[in-house]
Amino acid sequence: MLLTLAQWLQALSPEFGFLRVFQYITFRAVMAALTALVIGLAAGPRVIRMLTSLKIGQPIREYAMQTHLAKSGTPTMGGVLILLAITISTLLWADLSNRFVWIVLVVTLSFGAIGWVDDWRKVVNKDPEGMRSREKYFWQSVVGLLAALYLVFSISENSNWRVFELFISWVQSGFSLDLPPKAGLNVPFFKEVTYPLGVLGFVILTYLVIVGSSNAVNLTDGLDGLAIMPVVMVGASLGIFAYVTGSVSYSKYLLFPHIAGASELMIFSSAMAGAGLAFLWFNTHPAQVFMGDVGALALGAALGTIAVIVRQEIVLAVMGGIFVVEALSVMLQVVWFKFTKKRYGEGRRLLKMAPLHHHFEKSGWKETQVVVRFWIITMLLCLIGLTTLKLR
Repeated sequence: MLLTLAQWLQALSPEFGFLRVFQYITFRAVMAALTALVIGLAAGPRVIRMLTSLKIGQPIREYAMQTHLAKSGTPTMGGVLILLAITISTLLWADLSNRFVWIVLVVTLSFGAIGWVDDWRKVVNKDPEGMRSREKYFWQSVVGLLAALYLVFSISENSNWRVFELFISWVQSGFSLDLPPKAGLNVPFFKEVTYPLGVLGFVILTYLVIVGSSNAVNLTDGLDGLAIMPVVMVGASLGIFAYVTGSVSYSKYLLFPHIAGASELMIFSSAMAGAGLAFLWFNTHPAQVFMGDVGALALGAALGTIAVIVRQEIVLAVMGGIFVVEALSVMLQVVWFKFTKKRYGEGRRLLKMAPLHHHFEKSGWKETQVVVRFWIITMLLCLIGLTTLKLR
């Protein structure tokens, strides 16, 4: 919005030439982060008071850690604050004609809506389980597949009209249209190594990345500040990849596929980082507010969508290794429990408690120790991911 206004004022009078600074993505990215940070810090206390007055308190499962029972009643659904700051900041500083900005916003807010319904049922119905898994996965799948179908063609073209034309060509070809190499699966640490996916392969991979990252972040969000700081670090790192991928010169120099328009996602990533840091101010131990599913599902989906657009799905798995391990810990725990129950008549556990962060708590780590150590691991993983910019 401000970019459009600055361009209009420049065209109106040469005296406004200093507004050319708005054309620089790096400037707008910094301002987006600061704007989201200020909005989050300013609106945080009011949002927390509103959630408290509405008695939107976090219910704690009966089988949860005993040390967490004291958190029962802490305001939840604080992810609304994050989404508000991200949306306002992005709309102010991003190029609103950019197709990637809108698809990431739509996916983020859609997953946020799913999480909002889940949180609302937990609070109103006093049901710690919230939305049933099948219903939640159904709506996540609907949004994920629609986003995948759009992205598979928008990455190959430069305008929405050309995206529509390519979609028609795909249908007329009997669903057998080949995609350009830049839409393939990029392998980090190798020069120009990509695996062709085809339309179907791209859609399946995109669906798995978006829905998988959404649920992985949600599973990680179990301790004060545990999920939000890794989201900030991974999101900021993906913003750098977006800047490189969208730049003709940088992408050519660093041997990355050039995705026209991807650089604008640096604005969204910066806004997400600023909003995340503002939320951490209130979410640090002892937390004044929890983000809830409305925040965790939305932020995870945002990370997955950005990674797909900049063709860094594998790098996302590396930088978000904490999210991956947390999700795998739950899956392995469930599978092993069912397998041993069927074979031995008694279910056995691989971990003392899943997700993984609860296992370390059961092992004697304090909550703050788990959180900070997971932050350090994520920082190291993000540095490894960023090395793939040059080590190819």
